[in-house]
Amino acid sequence: MAEVKFNMENNVLTVFLCGHIDSANAAEIEAKITAEREKTPSENIIIDAEKLEYISSAGLRILLRIRKDMPEMKIINVSPEVYEILDMTGFTEMITVEKAYRVISVDGCEVIGQGANGKVYRIDRDTIVKVYLNPDSLPDIHRERELARKAFVLGIPTAIPYDVVRVGDGYGSVFELLNAKSFAKIIIEYPDKLDEVIKMSVDLLKKIHGTVVKKGDMPDMKEVVLGWAEFLKDYLPEEQYNKLHSLVEAVPEDNHMMHGDYHLKNVMLQDGEVLLIDMDTLCMGHPIFELASVFNAYVGFSELDHSVSMSFLGIPHETAEKIWEQTLHLYLGTDDEKIIEAVKEKAMIVGYTRIMRRTIRRNGLNTPDGQKQIEVCKNHLADLLSRVDSLVF
Repeated sequence: MAEVKFNMENNVLTVFLCGHIDSANAAEIEAKITAEREKTPSENIIIDAEKLEYISSAGLRILLRIRKDMPEMKIINVSPEVYEILDMTGFTEMITVEKAYRVISVDGCEVIGQGANGKVYRIDRDTIVKVYLNPDSLPDIHRERELARKAFVLGIPTAIPYDVVRVGDGYGSVFELLNAKSFAKIIIEYPDKLDEVIKMSVDLLKKIHGTVVKKGDMPDMKEVVLGWAEFLKDYLPEEQYNKLHSLVEAVPEDNHMMHGDYHLKNVMLQDGEVLLIDMDTLCMGHPIFELASVFNAYVGFSELDHSVSMSFLGIPHETAEKIWEQTLHLYLGTDDEKIIEAVKEKAMIVGYTRIMRRTIRRNGLNTPDGQKQIEVCKNHLADLLSRVDSLVF
């Protein structure tokens, strides 16, 4: 039995089609749509086909007549069966047609990764899904897929999402990662492999940083960090703010790739192959900006509350600090403590700039914990800015 329902919002009329539409009921359905359009004129029409099971040529002619009046009309939530009909008849070339998304649940699933924009769950032995925190995340999903594709083409070993799904009120990207384990989980299960895992992590990081990106293909991290610094103008003494801004501004343009959120939960091992995941932060820039992100992941974010290391990475704070120190040694290829300490201080300046801005934006000025975090960042920045004259190494 065919049904038709309506909803008007923001001067757009949504027509919900249900059941079977064929020559026996097409005229009746069209009459209802026409009456509703006359009663509530709109700027555009969306056809929601989530519950549409079948549509014949008689129903398709209804859609054509609507499109004649509304050239920007689109059809959404289309099932595979109905999409095949629309595709075979050429409708997908004339009208914007959006497929319905498969619905999955992550209840009880293992969380294998977590970032600023979402969580990564293992659905089964073969599959993981990244669930975005923002319910209106479809543009972000398509953007991440394109960034992952670009990285893959440039030789970075990464998993590319092959499906978009609905998860609760939001969306997720699905990846095939057969028997893959994050580096963090490997360390938890096999503590004796810590040094080996850190080396593999640094090797991949160097490969990423050695990859040249076409200008404009990825966001420029220097512009992002300048924004962080400029945010602090009203929260730092003028002399310190000017020094911070000048240091960031003096970092040369660099079109080498960066991950942007590099830590052991975003690197997987699958059948001996290292794979990078969580690609929505992919960007380009000088490696000091990446090292600042690495510092925050292992030390900065958990400096005041060491339990954050366990909740975020699944490892003790002492282990996270060790990973940060060894990462710097291996990345820089030296045991010279003066060189290591100099680079560490440069990374810390950018890292504390980000943490301070982040805390203020999250209402930290009005909470005891936030105030403490802001004060710690200000003290670190005052000390570091007094002796660091360049962020470049």
